[in-house]
Amino acid sequence: MRVVVLGTAAGGGVPQWNCACGPCSAVRAGRLPARTQDALAVSGDGARWWLVNTSPDFGAQLAATPALAPGPGPRETPIRGVLFTDAELDHTLGLAVLRGAPGLRVHAPATVLDALAPTRAVLARYGEWSWQPVAHGRPVVLDGGLEVTAFGVSGKRPRYADDPPVGGHWVVAYRFRDPATGGVLLYAPCLASWPDGFDALVAEADVALLDGTFHAPSEMGAATGEPSGQAAMGHVPIAHSLPQLRRHTATRRIYTHLNNTNPVLDPASPEHAEVAAAGVEVVPDGTVIDL
Repeated sequence: MRVVVLGTAAGGGVPQWNCACGPCSAVRAGRLPARTQDALAVSGDGARWWLVNTSPDFGAQLAATPALAPGPGPRETPIRGVLFTDAELDHTLGLAVLRGAPGLRVHAPATVLDALAPTRAVLARYGEWSWQPVAHGRPVVLDGGLEVTAFGVSGKRPRYADDPPVGGHWVVAYRFRDPATGGVLLYAPCLASWPDGFDALVAEADVALLDGTFHAPSEMGAATGEPSGQAAMGHVPIAHSLPQLRRHTATRRIYTHLNNTNPVLDPASPEHAEVAAAGVEVVPDGTVIDL
């Protein structure tokens, strides 16, 4: 299994267009690298690729990833489909970029598929797509040989969405398993808490990419000087998840979905040093992982 970490930032990226916080200012000044919004590309054979989330930065991410380049035919693409962890705008708006590839398959929780009904109606004008709900704990075999299983981790509903007529989780984590190598990847960029049973998922993974949106519970307010509403955003802070991760030294652990206010973005910060001392990584966009 090959994984490309297309983006590592939370909604808005780093720098965020309307923010002059410390990390955003450092990126604009050239002291820190820019980061695009969180997404993955995953393949079992290096030829057929699946996207996990499609951010508004997807066009730039696509251009920066040679494995996703079109060919050999003039309109052929190695992209076979998309999996969504949730229905948040920073994870779904890039789907429209793929409108010229009819026949793609999209897997997501039923709640997410319902929230995407307007997007689905638009894309239907460009070609027939396949929309498949994922069920908690039920494996699906992807084109290319990988097995993926969704695990519900949160009921955080995006602000724009109404309660759907179907039940189930709004947010899932995905476990990818390569039957050929036995490699296991866990991807959970949005965790409102540390759910029951989640330790077992981390322990069985070779690599776990997990929600590192905020470092502290009051980070946004401290960074911007304004009431932030951070608690309602559905992201467990690193200060609460790092003690859990310290127990899983056999797993390669990586924080992703980093908010522009997060001090761990700066390798010189004490917060970054604390994370590194626990054996947890903060990787750049474009990182390639082989399992």
